[in-house]
Parts: sequence; structure tokens; C-alpha cells
Amino acid sequence: MTYTVEKIGGTSMTAFDAVLENIMLRPTNRYNRVFVVSAYSGMTDALLECKKTSKPGVYQLIAKRDDNWEEALSYVEQRMLLTNEHIFADPMSRLRADKFIGSRISEAKHCISNILETCQYGQFSLRHYLPQVREFLSSIGEAHSAFNTALKLKNLGVNAKFVDLCGWNSEKPKSLDDNIRDVFADIDVTTELPIVTGYASCSEGLMSTYDRGYSEMTFSRIASITKADLAIIHKEYHLSSADPRVVGSDKVLPIGRTNYDVADQLANLGMEAIHPNAAAGLRESNIELQIKNTFEPEHAGTLISSDHQPTANKVEIIAGKEKVFALHLFDQTMVGQVDNVSYELMEIIADAHVCLVGKEMNANSITYYLGGSTESLNKVLYKAEKRYPKAEIKGRMVALISVIGSQIDTNKALTQGVLALMKEGVTPVALHSSMRNVNVQFVVGHKEYGSAICALHGEFFNSSDKGELSSKVA
Repeated sequence: MTYTVEKIGGTSMTAFDAVLENIMLRPTNRYNRVFVVSAYSGMTDALLECKKTSKPGVYQLIAKRDDNWEEALSYVEQRMLLTNEHIFADPMSRLRADKFIGSRISEAKHCISNILETCQYGQFSLRHYLPQVREFLSSIGEAHSAFNTALKLKNLGVNAKFVDLCGWNSEKPKSLDDNIRDVFADIDVTTELPIVTGYASCSEGLMSTYDRGYSEMTFSRIASITKADLAIIHKEYHLSSADPRVVGSDKVLPIGRTNYDVADQLANLGMEAIHPNAAAGLRESNIELQIKNTFEPEHAGTLISSDHQPTANKVEIIAGKEKVFALHLFDQTMVGQVDNVSYELMEIIADAHVCLVGKEMNANSITYYLGGSTESLNKVLYKAEKRYPKAEIKGRMVALISVIGSQIDTNKALTQGVLALMKEGVTPVALHSSMRNVNVQFVVGHKEYGSAICALHGEFFNSSDKGELSSKVA
């Protein structure tokens, strides 16, 4: 029998009835599976910071020594209790769920208060404790959803087991792999259905190493260590030919089949197919990854594997990233010293903790495409101007759009893409292609993101060939 390790995303977890009906209770044999669950949608944002808008959550308020952190944590608790009310009609089950998460919140509040009180003394610095604070705050959301899921399944007659990898009461953290091995040593997946927290405590620090991709790392390592036959991620949408929110759900197509190379390109643009380090683990273990739509259980979704190497030219997805900061440095004296300048700029970028999305250079100029908060990006610009006072340095917001496929003719794709954009009145700022026939990239003004995505999707997917590169370009 096929043994699968499956991850359920936060938005899907919020639609809990659909998760139960379409995923967990659907097969006749409900075992030989492991479920790694994310926090309910918005919970981790409230605990840390909003992933999209950077609005501060509990953690950011603590980091800024804002006294409102207690009020923010109480707000998170009220949201969690309200979620419990929606899930559990049985008062005894709801009482158990409320007691569990209430205990976690109370212990977290007590711990943080002690840390802040200790840091009032000059010998202790809050910044030394912040990584640990971020770690245990992030674990609360996953513990909440995993406990609820296991409890609900037990009430429905399933032998579910709540597997808490958070290390909440452990004395000494282990490595991620050792933590997983020790826990699963006593689990029989043929008779038990493990419901595992997406966060896992480990000596290397899951949040500090992988940031918000931590649940996918937990999922990936469980699949690799327990030798899963197949890894599955359940999302609220298909891995489609473009973002349905931009192009329209009636126009996009599920990809169906692709490889890990394409998954890496998507991860670089911030698309949540799978974290690149998590994908690497699955690829090395030769485990295929299936991306499925929670609300369409009959659909096979998209299968990602290492051995998918098509010979025909086929565009599989149009993906992009909005609000990318293009940092451009021009200096006539840089000829022959580009490597030195590049190294120094990379140090500035790394120190500011912004994301490097792309880079281009010639004899006397370099352009970096960066993602991050406005504050961090302004810091990069300020430090670059200070380090190179004689250089001409400019920064502007752009959008990056990629045409991606396991095997595409990049020359044809580049030509077709430019013509399609120009036809819709979008003039590219820059074009990128590489020797690897996986993607081509178009840089456009940040306000033209949506129109550029639609134009390229219309060019490559609205024709009868459904993704085959048109023969109209020689």
C-alpha cells in the first residue's frame, strides 16, 4: 500500500470541513498517511508579522519593546478560541481545545514577561533572546491546528495521534532529523494517523534557518526520513498556468506535470509551490511531489518529479513578483573591478536581510532586483550611496514576470513575449534569458504587473496548442 506524507496549507486548514471531507475522511483506508498541518490562515501573521504587508504581530511588537504586545497576544488567543467554537459543537471537546491553547498562550506570556524583565538589566540584551522568542511564538499556531485536528478525528472514530514537534517542554533541543526520528520511532502508521505540527523544534533553529518556509521543511524531512512513497501538498488552488486572481480562474489551467527545476524558479519568485530547501530534500530522496486542490479532490493536480524531462517546447506557467526594488549602480571607473563592487554590494544586501531575486551586470554597471520591506530596501540604497559616493545610483520599483517551462525554446519565448507585451502597450524595462532552457524574464513597471501577466498568459495559453510555443515565430 502507498505510504504518503501530506501537508495541508493554512488557507485550506481554515476551511476545515472541506479538509475533513475531501482529504482526511475520503479514502476507505485512512491510515498509511501522515499529515503535517499549518496554522490556520492569518494566525502566524498575527503572531509574527504579516507576510504580505509587514504589519507587526506579537513578535515585532516585542522586538520594538512596544507594551502593546500583551494585548496583541490576547487578540491572537481570542481568534484561536473563536476558531475552536466553529470547529467543536461538542462542549467537552471545545473545553479540551480551549484549555490546550489557553495553556500555551499563558506559558508564552509568562516566558516573554520574564525575558523582558531580565533585559531591564544592562548585562542582558533583548536581541540575544529574540531568535528564541520568534521560534516559540511561531510554534503556537501549528500546535493549535494540529491538536484540534487530532481531537476532531478521534471524535469521528479515527485513531488519530497528535504529534507535537514543537519541543515546548523539552530541556535540550535536538537536530531536526533526530527530533523526527525519535518521535516516529514509536508510531505505527498502519494503525495510527499522525497529525504533526508544521513547526518543529531543533538545535539549528527552524525559523532562523528557513523563516516562513519552516512547515515545508518539516514536511520534507518527515517524508525523507520515514521513506514516503509520495509527498502531497494540499492547497486552496491548483498549481496553475498563472495566478487565477490575476488572470481569472476560468482562464488558467492546472500544470499537470513538471519537474523540480520549475519548482525552484517559482520559489525564487516567492510563489508557494514549495520551499527550495524542502524541494531539494525530496529530490535527493527521489520522492515525487503532488500538488492538489483541497476543493477538487477528484483532480490529480500536478505531479513534480526529477525524471520529467519533456522534449517538446512547452510553456507551463507565467509567474511573477510585484514590488521588486531595482537597485542600479553605474560607475565609469568600475571597469575591471566589477567583482569587488559586486562582493561589497552583496554584503550590504545580506546585512539588510532582503531577498535577492535577480541580478544583471555589464562592464560598468550592476543591477540587483530585491524584495523586502520598504525600511530594509531604503537601508540598502542609503548604504550603497554612502559606500560609492561618486557612482550614479538609482532605485525604482518594478515587477518581474517569468515565462517558465521544463523545456522551452528561450529565443522564441523571448520574442513572442516582447511582441505580446508591446501589443498590450507594455514596454519592458529589461529582458533576461539564460543558457538553461527553463525560463525567460521580463522586467516591467510595477504598475504593469497585472496587465503583463495577462498579456503573456494570453499569448502562451489561449491558443489551441495550450502552452506549445507558437510556430508563428521562426
